[in-house]
Amino acid sequence: MSQLYSRIIGWNGRRSPSRVRLVGQSILELVGQQSTRHCAAYSVSSRPTLQLATGVSPAMVARRWFQASAVSQKKKDDDNNGSGKKKPTKSNEEKKDEKKDETKEAKSEGSHGRRTIRRSEGEQAAGVKSGQPESDPLSQLKRAVGVTDYGDGQQSFIPDNYPNVMMLPITRRPLFPSLYKSIQVQDPQVIGALKELVERGEPYVATFMLKDDDKDVDTIKSMDEVHEVGVFSRIMSIYVSPNPEDKHLTVALYPWRRVRMKRILDGKAAKTDKALAESDAKESSSVSADAVATNDSAASSDSGAAEKVLESISSEYEFTALEVENVKDEPYDAKDRTISATMSEIVSVLREITQMNPMFREQIQHFASAQVSKAVFENPSKLADFAAALSGGSPEELQSILSDLNVGTRLEKALVVLKKELMNAQLQNKISKDVEAKISKRQRDFYLMEQLKGIKRELGLESDGKDKLIEQFKAKALALAMPDEVKKVFDEEVGKLAHLEPAASEFNVTRNYLDWLTQLPWGRFSAEDYDLPRARVVLDEDHYGLEDVKQRILEFIAVGKLRGAVQGKILCFVGPPGVGKTSIGKSIARALGREFYRFSVGGLTDVAEVKGHRRTYVGAMPGKVVQALKRVQTENPLLLIDEIDKLGRGHQGDPASALLELLDPEQNNAFLDHYMDVPVDLSRVLFVCTANVTDTIPGPLLDRMEIIRLSGYLADEKLSIAQKYLAPQAKEAAGLEGASVSLSDEAVDALVRSYCRESGVRNLKKHIEKIFRKAALKIIESGVAVPVPVSAEKTDAAETTDSAEKAEAAETADKPEATTETEKKPADASVLAQRMTVPDSYSLEVSASELKGYVGPPVFDSDRLYDTTPAGVVMGLAWTSMGGSALYIESVVEATVNNSDNENSAHGRLHTTGQLGDVMKESSTLAYTFVRSLMVRRDPTNQFFGRHIIHLHVPEGATPKDGPSAGVTMATALLSLALNRPIRPDVAMTGELTLTGRVLKIGGLKEKTIAARRSGVRRILFPKANVADWEELPANVKEGIEGFPIEWYEQIPPLVGLE
Repeated sequence: MSQLYSRIIGWNGRRSPSRVRLVGQSILELVGQQSTRHCAAYSVSSRPTLQLATGVSPAMVARRWFQASAVSQKKKDDDNNGSGKKKPTKSNEEKKDEKKDETKEAKSEGSHGRRTIRRSEGEQAAGVKSGQPESDPLSQLKRAVGVTDYGDGQQSFIPDNYPNVMMLPITRRPLFPSLYKSIQVQDPQVIGALKELVERGEPYVATFMLKDDDKDVDTIKSMDEVHEVGVFSRIMSIYVSPNPEDKHLTVALYPWRRVRMKRILDGKAAKTDKALAESDAKESSSVSADAVATNDSAASSDSGAAEKVLESISSEYEFTALEVENVKDEPYDAKDRTISATMSEIVSVLREITQMNPMFREQIQHFASAQVSKAVFENPSKLADFAAALSGGSPEELQSILSDLNVGTRLEKALVVLKKELMNAQLQNKISKDVEAKISKRQRDFYLMEQLKGIKRELGLESDGKDKLIEQFKAKALALAMPDEVKKVFDEEVGKLAHLEPAASEFNVTRNYLDWLTQLPWGRFSAEDYDLPRARVVLDEDHYGLEDVKQRILEFIAVGKLRGAVQGKILCFVGPPGVGKTSIGKSIARALGREFYRFSVGGLTDVAEVKGHRRTYVGAMPGKVVQALKRVQTENPLLLIDEIDKLGRGHQGDPASALLELLDPEQNNAFLDHYMDVPVDLSRVLFVCTANVTDTIPGPLLDRMEIIRLSGYLADEKLSIAQKYLAPQAKEAAGLEGASVSLSDEAVDALVRSYCRESGVRNLKKHIEKIFRKAALKIIESGVAVPVPVSAEKTDAAETTDSAEKAEAAETADKPEATTETEKKPADASVLAQRMTVPDSYSLEVSASELKGYVGPPVFDSDRLYDTTPAGVVMGLAWTSMGGSALYIESVVEATVNNSDNENSAHGRLHTTGQLGDVMKESSTLAYTFVRSLMVRRDPTNQFFGRHIIHLHVPEGATPKDGPSAGVTMATALLSLALNRPIRPDVAMTGELTLTGRVLKIGGLKEKTIAARRSGVRRILFPKANVADWEELPANVKEGIEGFPIEWYEQIPPLVGLE
């Protein structure tokens, strides 16, 4: 090695110092790698090996020398470190030869006039003692080529000063000194430049982090694009992907020290200026004069060589080159207590993270395997960089750590990001434990089950649960009174299940079918109550009025009591919303002692919802009726089919047609569900249907039901309902039970007449609930309410719980255990808010004058548009799904036809408005024609209709109107206009008119009569064909109203004042 050193130094005087440094540096790189490749022995005295011929790279020369000298060096190491072998003793002749060689080397060294090499600052930092001779030739060679040995392996051969360097921008997180990092380069120009740098022995770059993370570039145009402080790095290796489509290059970097960017080198990235060239020339001549250059001269030669390399490469490739300067940490005291404490905390946090995060553990273990780990954990600056590099902090936080030159502050920032990493690790650990806890039981059960199967297999007791499942099905079937046909199907399916493998898809289909088959209430009936007085009391408790419905149910009970059994019936309640159609079904079930189940068919378009799916379909299940039987567990429940008038029809069939079999008393004793595929007896089921109108119900379906119409309530009926039912319920719901808070009769009457004129009481219930809620708010805000004592509250809660449990026990006493309903438990009284009560001394009564403050201003003033009807205006009566209403018909003269020829009367015509339907338009045309013919018969000289254009209008044009019952009303309005005489203001009429003047039957007479009474009518004209309907009306409906049956229109003018 000493001979090699002497030869390089001697050759240094004849060649460029930078090229000499490149040769030596490449040699040191290969020596430091301790390659295991060996070649034949080589004589160091062969000078041609170290001669630099034209075109031969310095790295190639160094590689040749290393291959030649590695064998002999390895043999020496093996001899010194042999396994248990004693080092052979040298002979006297060999010792003499060695002394001669050393003397010769010394003379050779002295002949070249070499001076003692001064130690660099890096060597002093590495621990080279002052005054200690450097007899190691390798150390002397390092000093000769201008590098610093920091004692940490292959990363030590890095120049101390490298002002001009190629720049690589990076994103997301910066690099930190002493920690490897791989980056990818996409730009082909930059890739070529990097390869050329490595080939020419200048594998150094500076990395700076981009300020914009979204920008991923390999070159920059302005210094503002990157942060000011970066790192100077050595290229350890480059990797080109074997995939030809993958154009990027992976570069492995070893960051060495912090650098600050001074400027971007313009032009060809790194042109050497004249001053630098002169400096290099002077340095070369100086080196030829002196044997060894100082570190300053070596750094200068490094700068010149780097610039020449960059200049050469920039002529071929485009990249970014920078002028940088080294930055050093601010002076600090390593023994400072704050710094020591922060370092200890960082190490502690790293230890905690290592225990939680396997990725951290692997990184730290890999780093600890290096020889520099001990120095890092004892060096505050390196420890801060190490902690920051391992953490997952934000780019801004990491760059702040890199840019901070105050070691104490840097440690604190590193501790902050490391603490965040610890919190993330703790959260991940918690989530992982939660997930493992959820799946551990399942895994344990699976493991034990597999062990159990293995044990049973060894003992010959293997069973997959199929036999037990079959036994359960058979036990359920024995408890049921299955018909013979159903029993036969059951046996067949059980036999099929026994021969199926549990993993087969058919196994689950058969098992689900048997499950449904054994859960239906075959032969189970609930005990029916035929007590008429009790039934009457129950019906009266829940509903006011509805005498027709109550009478029909009492008849049903009476027949059952005489026969000892009852057959299923199909009832259909038809009426406007809010009159109690659905709730009366629950009351009927309670009065009869039957189970109740409700399902709606409004908007239903799939036949399978009624008759079930075929078993071959995935997710198949029975229809609604079979599901209801499974839920109630009796064969004689009350099934309420709601909104039957709103059935739909789609591409999946017509549900209305599917209901024909279900609602036919002659067929439903063997109802066939598609899924069950066995006859189901529904003859004992009491079907109750609800509808608003019957017009949309198909004729065959309507024919199978017994229609019971529920008309709207009168004002006095609504008053009674509000006082007996709605007000107490609303009062209890508002928490005012027992308090002296009430509604006056005048207030309820005002609500009915001015706010809630619909046929039902649903809107009235909403208004009453709103009034009591407002009253509760007023009581609480005024501070009148006082807390209920805790003892009394607990007693009330206990009584409520006991009563609920007793009621539930009484209801479920006769039910089978297989019910699928979920048990409802009362809420714990301890979790409820403390109750308040209203003292007896407080009283509040809401009067009619105060309603505006509770429910707002009145919605209706009066149904009458006219107190005194003018000529051409008549009140008619209409009937909708919402009930009856008054409907005015107005007619006026729109224009007069100026024609002196009286015989030409064809100019008069009729114009109608009011969003009339086709039927009403035809009725208006018919009424116009009939009145014209009537005027001709009564007074041929009257040419009113021939000389005038008549405009007939039905008010509330936004509401569609249709129907034939307005014919007589339109004719009377036209006749009144022609005679210019108004009719009586207390008259209303309804009826369909023919062209010859006959009045035909109409519907909804009760609803129309109720609407007439609300409007203050005293005389109603209706078709004679509706006399029976009139006589059936309750006395309270007809009270104060006089009815006149009309058969021919000629009977109407005398009754309305147009005789």
